[in-house]
Amino acid sequence: MIRFRDRDAPITEEGIIFRTYGYTHPPNACFCDVEYAPASIYTTDDPRAIRTGPEGTFYKFYADGGLQFIKAFKKELVGVTEAQASKVQRPDLRLREIQENPPADELIETLLEILELIQDNSQLKPSDFGVFGSILHNFYHVDYSDVDLIVYGRHNLQELRETLADFYQHKSFPLQNEFAGWDYTQSMKHWYFKNYSFREYPTYELRKLIYAVMQGKKMRRPVKVEFEPVKKWGEISNEYPEFVRIEPEGWIKAIAEVIDDRDGFFMESIYGIEIQEILEGPKVEDINRILSFVEEYRGQAFNNEKVLVEGNLERVVMQKNEFHQITLSYGPNYYNQTLKLYKKG
Repeated sequence: MIRFRDRDAPITEEGIIFRTYGYTHPPNACFCDVEYAPASIYTTDDPRAIRTGPEGTFYKFYADGGLQFIKAFKKELVGVTEAQASKVQRPDLRLREIQENPPADELIETLLEILELIQDNSQLKPSDFGVFGSILHNFYHVDYSDVDLIVYGRHNLQELRETLADFYQHKSFPLQNEFAGWDYTQSMKHWYFKNYSFREYPTYELRKLIYAVMQGKKMRRPVKVEFEPVKKWGEISNEYPEFVRIEPEGWIKAIAEVIDDRDGFFMESIYGIEIQEILEGPKVEDINRILSFVEEYRGQAFNNEKVLVEGNLERVVMQKNEFHQITLSYGPNYYNQTLKLYKKG
């Protein structure tokens, strides 16, 4: 039986590349998003989308492009079974391959410099990391691609964030916080969130610490670096077999206190909460968590912080119990959802 976890990349016989989402999956299958499709079955005029490598030419999907692509095949849910996946790219194994036989180019040299810098200043090991994005699929571009790394496990994430926080205090380090010195006056043409402004966004990203910029020794440009948190296999508790049904119960807006942030950085992001006040929506008393699939709201709040949350109220019926959750995910009201610190008045 094959197991999937977040950021694993199943690939179908047609060459469609998916990204596994989260950790709650049926046996021998995964829920996922479409990331790339080969030029033989999909093209786009978007100049950002093209990716070329040893496996051929691919196009990246942006916004809901992947979902629309799947809808054309009359699929209601985006998922891949073990039988449909001709190959599964594992980010940790791909990084091992790169380390054992690194391509001779400046981007990979920068990636290895980042790992060495972290290893020399912490207890973290190269085996605590993986790689995703275009480097995972070997169609990166040295002059344009970012370095996208995975850090595995709650404890390793904590140590990494502490190490990066120390780096960011020393301007002599080649690895710096991407959001330090952010220009708050700049406009964002493609920012659509209604209740979470673009001016608020960099403040939250700055304190997450997982977004950086690296100036490699041989790189002609600073390279953006992302550290994506993914759970270790032993940290995964798959709720799927226990689910009976999930019932939508409308829209809700509430003030809550975060009481369990340990899975807030993962995807799906889970925040254990205590409701302080329901501002709009059904007045239910057993809301115990926020479940978010929205990238912007990952690592958004920490223990003992009060948050304003707005999204879909769901009743979760399990085999042995039931409860309510507030879910932030893809849907008609995507840009009306929010999760941010509550500021009275």
